[in-house]
Amino acid sequence: MDQVKVTNEYSNHAFAKEIEYLKSLDPDRLLAGFRENRGLLPKADKYSGWENTEIKGHTLGHYLTASSQAFINTEDEEIRSRLDYMIAELKLCQFDSGYISAFPETLFDNVENNKPAWVPWYTLHKIILGIIDVYKSTQNRVAYDLATKLGEWVFNRTSKWTPEIHARVLAVEYGGMNDCLYELYTISRDNRHLEAAHKFDELALFTPIRQGNDILQGKHANTTIPKFLGALNRYKVLGESEVFYLEACIQFWDMVVNHHSYITGGNSEWEHFGEPDILDGDRSHFTCETCNSYNMLKLTRELFKITRNVKYADFYENTLINSILSSQNPETGMTTYFQPMATGYFKVYGSPFEHFWCCTGTGMENFTKLNDSIYFHEDNRIFINQFIGSTLTWGEGLVKLTQTAAIPDMDTVQIVIQTLNNTDKKLAIHLRVPSWAAGKVEIALNDATINFTEQDNYVVLDRPWKDGDVIRMRIPMKVSYSGLPDRNSVVGFRYGPVVLSAGLGQANMEQSQTGVMVSVPTKSMLIKDFITVKGTSAANWVEQLENNVVRKKDKLAFVLRNTDEDENLVFTPHFQQHSERYGIYWNLVESDSDELQRHILQNKHNERLKDTTIDSLPIANDQYELEHNVGGEHTFVGTWDGYNYRGAEENGWFSYQLKVLPQADNYLSVVYFAGGRGTAYDIFADGEWLSSEMLAPERNKNFHDKRYLIPAERIKDKRKIEIKFVAKGKTNGIYDRLRTMKSFDNNANLKQLSFNCGTLSEDFRQDLTEYTLMIPGEHSSLMLSVTPENKNALIYVNDILVEDVLPRKVSKQNRMTTLKITVTAEDHSTKKEYQVTVSY
Repeated sequence: MDQVKVTNEYSNHAFAKEIEYLKSLDPDRLLAGFRENRGLLPKADKYSGWENTEIKGHTLGHYLTASSQAFINTEDEEIRSRLDYMIAELKLCQFDSGYISAFPETLFDNVENNKPAWVPWYTLHKIILGIIDVYKSTQNRVAYDLATKLGEWVFNRTSKWTPEIHARVLAVEYGGMNDCLYELYTISRDNRHLEAAHKFDELALFTPIRQGNDILQGKHANTTIPKFLGALNRYKVLGESEVFYLEACIQFWDMVVNHHSYITGGNSEWEHFGEPDILDGDRSHFTCETCNSYNMLKLTRELFKITRNVKYADFYENTLINSILSSQNPETGMTTYFQPMATGYFKVYGSPFEHFWCCTGTGMENFTKLNDSIYFHEDNRIFINQFIGSTLTWGEGLVKLTQTAAIPDMDTVQIVIQTLNNTDKKLAIHLRVPSWAAGKVEIALNDATINFTEQDNYVVLDRPWKDGDVIRMRIPMKVSYSGLPDRNSVVGFRYGPVVLSAGLGQANMEQSQTGVMVSVPTKSMLIKDFITVKGTSAANWVEQLENNVVRKKDKLAFVLRNTDEDENLVFTPHFQQHSERYGIYWNLVESDSDELQRHILQNKHNERLKDTTIDSLPIANDQYELEHNVGGEHTFVGTWDGYNYRGAEENGWFSYQLKVLPQADNYLSVVYFAGGRGTAYDIFADGEWLSSEMLAPERNKNFHDKRYLIPAERIKDKRKIEIKFVAKGKTNGIYDRLRTMKSFDNNANLKQLSFNCGTLSEDFRQDLTEYTLMIPGEHSSLMLSVTPENKNALIYVNDILVEDVLPRKVSKQNRMTTLKITVTAEDHSTKKEYQVTVSY
């Protein structure tokens, strides 16, 4: 990174905002938990948010790595002095055993003894890697001593594991412990560090993946990806004898990118991988945790270095622009946790000193290394993988390259070559031909068009270069689209390398809380997320995309043609979308089609579930279980058939605190699995027996969603209750999502019924169900507006399910037209019918 300087204005601004943020943080507050854990008086108060929970200290690890990268880039002495100070302070906090952390060792005991704990190994990984990065960037010998002694502590602890304890530890999120220990081994050459790294190599995961079996469903993405980073590091450190691990990583990358990722390169929902190729079904405001994009880019960079396969360079560019650059608010410098793929939501950013999410930490790292994967070299070959304004000063190769680029605003890249010893330089320059190129690229040397060879999707210019030579590369661009495998009618648009999204306004941009102080966007109103094509089929519309998605003159903005949204939606680069609701994916439908009705019905189902849920807990998700005060004895977590579960050994138990509505009937929703041993639990609410569940083993291995009434007289004025599951014998666990819910509404009344012309026989009333509408004879059509009393009710007009937030055109058929309007209540059972006779 000290050889590459970015000159691109947007990236430079992002980097400057990150440096500003790093310098605004108080080292003593980041160190407070470490001093406290060592029995030393803290010099300042701990930060709040995650830095005042069991995961405290993870931010310091990220901070050390990000500041190390920043120092390499800037040689800023203030940053260097901060690093030296923090390392010296950490030295005071290290125990004689080598252990150093902001939390006590008892959390590691809890993991080994099947007691709840919030990811101590994950946090230690960040701390170890941060200390190593300080040593590598500054050669601070104290950092080296800290890391090697901490590695010895890891070795001493892991060497005592029985096979049973080993399995328990690997079942809890441990991040890239193998990765950081292999990295430690590269500088220490201490075999104890190597043996400790091996303890975190999860062969039960690597083996089926290497064999091509996609077993990712239900796995926590932000711990699974770093496991493969560690596997790849094992191959890098130990060589061809470990090719098994390289092969596993290649298979894993292909699975994630081709079967679990969205158009932006992001992946996961609720931080977990879903079923392969089920992406539309998982689109929500909890999709695409930013940490996962960070980790996938680390894996992608290393796989490119090993294989030189251009697919890794293509993915890196796409994800860097559309997921990483997209994650930072350019005004505040703060970064996102989730990046919603569901239309109608918005980006939510962390705060400088209150939240300290995992994605706050990886965000620090992302924006201090924007220059690390533009250029690569091998012998006398330079690979130019990204087209971004920058300079490369390669002293070993005696050459300097200055790249000028403004893609996607302009389609031409210019590279000026300077030889550093005033003599011609023989060099093979490889220019990536990106996957988004809309035709053959053009190459000019010193303003003269030249022929060139193309090898493995690179333009190869192998020749002696003179000082001052200028290469110009034109890469044609056009609008394209990407669909989703489980719903081919849902598409996202891009122009060249940038994903496009349409702004949807700033109305009601309220946030809610989930997990441990994680802010997420809400969508309290219905937002239209489909586009109705006109005069053609949806398939033909996308075939003529260049005629139907049109660039506005002199702007990088696009509008639609031949749809019902021609005058409403404006699409711009998504990475610049920061201040309003947006839509990346849109369902292309034809008016009143079965596809449109299925889409409306699915949206209503989703909204009904969201609105009737009082509290929701993704089972076995450590952060969210911690927020719900998980407790238990002889309890464990795992994954089965793609669903996470928590179970207990015979006579063991586990419990959570869940929100309820006071003075109202509540329902507890639990998902069970009836295969294998069946299910047998006693369920208690605040210590009182609620129900017993007995599901006999079933050959068909079915999942069952059971609802239990918690009557109002038991709730009284409470706003939270403890739900406890006690295992009765050997039993399966509870799966997927635990919810408290309120009853579905049975109101099937209309709230509003009106037309844009004509006169109703009587003013609309909910209790009056038959009307006559008198229309002047010159009208051939009219617009119907209808609104249900409950927004999750279904509206059918002449047996066609309609989107009730939109006016509906009713065409004249003869002198008398009858409209049958059926309302199905939120319970999707109770119905009421209205009839309007239209007389022309």
